[in-house]
Order: sequence, then C-alpha cells, then structure tokens
Amino acid sequence: MDISVIVPLYNEEESISELFEWIKRVMQAERYSYEVIFVSDGSTDRSWDIIEELQKNNPEVRGIKFRRNYGKSPALHCGFKQAKGDVVITMDADLQDSPDEIPGLYKMITEDGFDLVSGYKQKRYDPLSKTIPTKLFNATARKISGIPNLHDFNCGLKAYRKDVVKNIEVYGEMHRYIPYLAKNAGFSKIGEKVVHHQARKYGSSKFMGLNRFVNGYLDLLTLWFLSTFGKKPMHVFGFLGSVVFFIGFIAAAAIGVNKIIDLHNGIYHHLVTDSPWFYIALTTMMIGTQLFLAGFIGDLVSRSSANRNDYQIEKTI
Repeated sequence: MDISVIVPLYNEEESISELFEWIKRVMQAERYSYEVIFVSDGSTDRSWDIIEELQKNNPEVRGIKFRRNYGKSPALHCGFKQAKGDVVITMDADLQDSPDEIPGLYKMITEDGFDLVSGYKQKRYDPLSKTIPTKLFNATARKISGIPNLHDFNCGLKAYRKDVVKNIEVYGEMHRYIPYLAKNAGFSKIGEKVVHHQARKYGSSKFMGLNRFVNGYLDLLTLWFLSTFGKKPMHVFGFLGSVVFFIGFIAAAAIGVNKIIDLHNGIYHHLVTDSPWFYIALTTMMIGTQLFLAGFIGDLVSRSSANRNDYQIEKTI
C-alpha cells in the first residue's frame, strides 16, 4: 500500500464525509493505493455513525472508536499501530488541512529521501490569540530540540516514512513533538513543506485555551529531560546535589571559623545557632544530600528498567 492517511477527530460530523471525498479524489487522480483511518476520540455527535456509513461503500475506510476522549496523541498512537502504507500522512478533520498537499508530501518521502516532512502554514487564518503564542512556542521548541528548520512543530499535516511511526511512541500530549521524538529515535532527515491553510468551515476549534500552551512547554521540558538524562539521572541530580551540598558545606565551615575567631578574641556569648546563616547552611546541605540521593535512586530505577537496553537498530546483516 502506498499511503495511509490518519485522521484523529473529536465531534467533526459536518466535515468527515467532505474530507474523505476530497482525499479520495486526490488518491484516484494520482493512482495511489491507500487507506484512510479515522480515529474518533470519544466523539459525542454522529461522527462514528458517519464513519461506519462511509466504510460500507468504501473499503479504503478504516475506523477506530475510543470509548471516551483521550486526546490527540493516543489517537495518533493507535492510528500508527494500524497503518499499513509505505508513507503515513496525518491531517486534522476540520478541513483546514488540504488533501491536495498529499502528492507533494508523498514525493518528499519517496523521492527526496526524507524520514519525516512537517507542514508549515505560512499564512494562517487563526486568531491572534492563537498565532502569537504558537510562534513563541515554536521558537522555544526549535531551540531545545535542535531542529532549526521547522517553523511549525504542531502542524497536523505531516508525512512519515513507515519505519518512523513504527519506532516512536506518542503518548500523553507528545503529538506536538513528533519531529523531536523521531530525531531521538535516529530519524534525522526531517524536512518542511509550506502548505495551504484554510479557514475552519464548520464549528469551532476544540484545542483553544491557555492551558494548551502551558502544557506544551511542560511537555517540551519533560521530553528534553528524558532524552538527555532519562538513562543517566545521576548526571543531573548528582551534579546539582554535589554543588548545593558544597555551597552549604563552605558556608557552615565559614560559620565555624568565625566562631573560632570569636573564641580567640574572648567573645563567648555568641552561639553558632544565633545566626540565621547557620540554618541556611544546614538546609542547603540537606537539600544537596537529597538531590544526590534522588539521582542515586533514579540510577537504580533506570538500571532495573525493562527498557534500559532498548536501542533503535536499523539493520542487521
């Protein structure tokens, strides 16, 4: 099979049929063999009924129905597991992603040799309340991920070589960082294609809100930490703990030396515990010790993990 198109959706009953007919026209014009996998993420409208109706007359249609709303990442994860195409393309169900982009994305994977191609909606029809935070978020993601050529990490329109989706795990809300996950799995040929962005035709966005961007930054920090220190937590906690303990130890030593000087000068009424710096130094040493122990325990856990030797092997002979 040439292409698998994965469409995660939540309450998009108005656009599903129109989207499929559009995808179908493109596939038939290009003579691609294909499948379209709709993943209903706990939809409460008629979305699943429409998918079932489409499947009766179109053997290319596949469907996955969640019992409740889990989120876009779980929907993509299940879609990736079912995909059979040599090239996997993801797009949103709201008709803002154009199926006319599919041939160009397909050629970038099969002819240009990219592992992953991300769409870039250079001209957007979203409100400023969404576009400005998105620009800030993408600038941070480029810096932390080390993928400087991507302008839009969160674009729903992406194309993947089949090996990519079968060797990454998309969980939580990590769909925003699939290029970063692919890079960490050893798929380094990541490209970008400027794609057409259309205004939403039906309903309203299901992904608005400040918490979406806050969670995005937290997820990015989590992914950076796991990819950098996931298998060696002692390198970060042990280092921080040692530095903090050393600062506390020097401060305690300075207080001790100051007390000796006071005794030498005949000053006996000043107690070490009278100084707030004594408690600051003691607390700092305790925090340093706890950080060091956290790194030690983290190392023990990682050494006992079933995935401690889970390495990506591309080929054996």
